[in-house]
Amino acid sequence: MNGAEGLIRTLLACGVDTCFTNPGTSEMHFVAALDRVEGMRCVLGLFEGVVTGAADGYGRMKDRPASTLLHLGPGLGNGLANLHNARRAMTPIVNVVGEHAIGHLPYDPPLASDIEGIARSNSRWVRTTASPQAVGADAAAAVAASLAAPGGSSTLILPADVAWSEGANVAQPAPVPVRRKVDEARIRKAAEALRKSGGALVLNGPMLRAKALEACGRIAAATGAELLCPTQMNRAERGAGRVSVDRIPYVVEAAQKRLAHLRTLVLINSKPPVNFFAYPGKPAVPMAPGCEVLTLAELDEDGMDAALRLVEALGAAKKEPAREPLARPAMPGGPVTLQGLAAVIAALMPEQAIVADESITSGRGLVPATKNAPPHDWLVNPGGSIGFAMP
Repeated sequence: MNGAEGLIRTLLACGVDTCFTNPGTSEMHFVAALDRVEGMRCVLGLFEGVVTGAADGYGRMKDRPASTLLHLGPGLGNGLANLHNARRAMTPIVNVVGEHAIGHLPYDPPLASDIEGIARSNSRWVRTTASPQAVGADAAAAVAASLAAPGGSSTLILPADVAWSEGANVAQPAPVPVRRKVDEARIRKAAEALRKSGGALVLNGPMLRAKALEACGRIAAATGAELLCPTQMNRAERGAGRVSVDRIPYVVEAAQKRLAHLRTLVLINSKPPVNFFAYPGKPAVPMAPGCEVLTLAELDEDGMDAALRLVEALGAAKKEPAREPLARPAMPGGPVTLQGLAAVIAALMPEQAIVADESITSGRGLVPATKNAPPHDWLVNPGGSIGFAMP
């Protein structure tokens, strides 16, 4: 078994069965192995930004990685914009990047580059596999690293001669560390803060899924706390029958106005709110001066467990969370307006739709207009790198 086949078989053993790809000459042995090994679904993208953007969306929806296959350093470079977005979205992805044969690199061929250096800007784990005997274990380690909380990209660099040489083995999945539990002192401190008026939970990552929102909805019902998420959240399950969370506005003045009355923010798997850019004479963060920011669960900690323990600490287990009713707006008529476009989408959105929202200025009415639409998923562009929605 050659290195390329050992890599593919190991990815499959680790549960990675989809490959978004734009291969070139150095990856042809990997492509040939894809034809020999059953079980890997291949999706061709005609630009690397499409490949990495599709892998980002796939990873957000499936909570497990797809692989990408990219052509040396320039191919990886073409895909970096959406790997940046994926890093900010904490999306698990396993990037496989072809490299020249090891013996060919000293001749400095035209496509030679520092692939590891290019990869490190948006990868939490980077390795160049040195032999067909090592490729299986390296692939299993890449998958485990991408899945370790809070999630992110791994990049495995595959030299052409490692891909074509015999002697590879299939490695079994490597263990993925479980999320750390929050200590009891933080639970008590958050409960004490939320018992006072003027508090809000700021949620991101796994806390924006329906089950976690139910728990947070009970906390809100018991304390009057508001439920918020960053402008650049990664994926929210929302719509009719679900607990609603309010997205902090993008525009600085609107965000300041939205948060002005809050005295405490409790973060669960979220960073503190921050303005997207700096402006002369404006603050870096939208919270009011003196607003206390408490971290209940860091990005890599078990936010769901912390929320459930907070429910118990507040005596909120029997509180009923506020769920959104189903309500579609009437189809608008007359001149085209941004509000009218939002109403059209809300009126026609099918159940279980997946919305990739990169609208920023022209779509500010979309989120409020669709909160009572049938159940759906909403994905935004956490990294701010344009070219996300279509890929």
